[in-house]
Amino acid sequence: MKRTLLSALTVLVASAAVAPIASAAEPASFNIQAARLEALDARTKNTVHKLRLEHLNNQTKAIEDIQAARLEALDARTKAVDNIQEARLDALDARTKSIR
Repeated sequence: MKRTLLSALTVLVASAAVAPIASAAEPASFNIQAARLEALDARTKNTVHKLRLEHLNNQTKAIEDIQAARLEALDARTKAVDNIQEARLDALDARTKSIR
């Protein structure tokens, strides 16, 4: 009987000593749900970042298009002014020739 009691106490003490070590070996903070949420957050952040970059690129292209249109309009105005001046000079030349 003493042997049985001693064996039972030995097993109890051994299991009590091993239990904290076994639980410490397992990652208590590992949570599948938390890991999935972190992965989803990372994907979402990447997607948002890509969308922001795409939006900025679109804005840059729009600004470049606007600037190109403005430059074309200025070129057209300059050509129109040059044409008007040429027409005036031609008219003055014609008058001068007709007077002589």
